[in-house]
Amino acid sequence: MARYRDGLRVAVTIFEAAAWHYAVRVTCAWCPRSATFNPHGLWWHFHRRGLDDRLSVAHRRFWCRDCAARLGGRVAARPLEIVRESAEDVVLTLPPENEWKRMINRFRN
Repeated sequence: MARYRDGLRVAVTIFEAAAWHYAVRVTCAWCPRSATFNPHGLWWHFHRRGLDDRLSVAHRRFWCRDCAARLGGRVAARPLEIVRESAEDVVLTLPPENEWKRMINRFRN
């Protein structure tokens, strides 16, 4: 369920970010690298695998390849940030339209 800060809703899950058209930014905990993901494809990735899509938990699923190669193991990312969508977002496989519409209808009710 969304939280509210200063009267504005704040997404708590990747699905809420997708429903409200916010992108998800992942930043490495060790270096300044970051990537911004399209939220629809990211939600579908988590949903298909049955993963928890809460932002407070989902950041553990991301890691920096460069730091992993340099340090010899995966390093968890910083907590995920919600930002505006842009053309440079990483786009994963998008959900089928009927599945997306079904989830949006459940979300609105």
